[in-house]
This record gives sequence, structure tokens and C-alpha cells, in this order.
Amino acid sequence: MAPDHQPVDTRYSPDSRPAPSFRKSLLIGGIGFALVSLGVFATVAFAERWMYSNLGVSGAYIVWTILFMLLGGRVFSLLAVKSGRALRFYAIFGVAFFSYAVGWVGAYFVVRGPAGEWLGSFLGSVLMAMVIAAGFGVLRSSPVISGLLFLTNSAGYFLGSVLNDTVRGQPGMLLWGAVYGLFLGAGLGASLYIVQSRERKSIPEPETLDV
Repeated sequence: MAPDHQPVDTRYSPDSRPAPSFRKSLLIGGIGFALVSLGVFATVAFAERWMYSNLGVSGAYIVWTILFMLLGGRVFSLLAVKSGRALRFYAIFGVAFFSYAVGWVGAYFVVRGPAGEWLGSFLGSVLMAMVIAAGFGVLRSSPVISGLLFLTNSAGYFLGSVLNDTVRGQPGMLLWGAVYGLFLGAGLGASLYIVQSRERKSIPEPETLDV
């Protein structure tokens, strides 16, 4: 009996997979990071006093930053154009979010008040954008990504803050976390779509041949 003829993809590398669309990048980034942020903000809502008492203010901020780095890295690794890049995404996102946290917290503790929050949002967004752009070898895209992240980060943070002040208590804090994660996550998803444009173009369209 003759062997079955199966279509074989002769052009796809085993290292490639269908590239995430812009819409998919927004959805995964926004919804995925909203869930991550909701979880982190839940520790603020329900365990802030305990964390401050046992870890100190600095220790609590370090724990929250690490949680964002680890869980966020997992979410955004799903947007890799090429498979087998999870470690790379973890590393880039980890450094990017750490830089963002340093810029934000540093600016806020120096300036304080609303001005410190706006300055922190700006510096944090720029630092995050530069790390992401450098990690993918597209530093020329850093101004565009900086602006994108500043807009989405500020929208999520300040809209969430208004909701928190309006609702108050634990529900308000949870709403803040969800809104903050949704906006910033969408911005990050869009940013990762932009910086991977070169890799996306290098992946050929699927072509199958009967052999």
C-alpha cells in the first residue's frame, strides 16, 4: 500500500508560529495584565498593613514589583512572534518593569503629590519603553513607544485612582488595579506588536506541498 500523502510545510521553521495580530496583542496584553494587576492590587487591598508591618514600605514595594515582573512576563511571553522565546520575554519585561518601577517610585518619593505621580508616570514610561525597544534592537521606536506607554499608563493609573477615591475601601482598590492593568497592558501589547515588526516580516507565509 502506498504511503498516505500528507501536506508538508516546507517554509515554516519549527521556531515560528502564527504571529499575533494587533487586535490579539491588545486583548492578551489588556485582559492578561488586568488579571495580573488585579491580583497584585488584591494584596494591597487585603494585606497592605501586614506587609508594611512585616516587610516595611521598601520591602512591600519590592514584593509588588517582583509579582508584576514574574506574572506580567508570563502574560507577555504569549505575544512572542517566534516560539521558544519565553525566557527572552521574561528578561526584557523584567528589566523593563523594574526600570519603570524605579523611575515611578523615585520620582514620586522625591516630588510627592500629583506632580510626583505625573512625573513618575512619565519617567517610568520612558524608561520602560527604552528597555523594550533596546531589547528588540529597535531603539528608533522608543519615542513612539514612550508616548504610547505614557498615555495608557497615565489613563489607567489616574482613572483607577478616581474610581478608588469614589468607591473606596477594598472594592475601590480592586477596581483601581483592574483598570490600571487593562490600560497599561493594552499599551504594552501594542508596544510589543510594534517592536516585533521586523521579526514578523521575516516569517514567510505558510506554503504546503503534497509529497
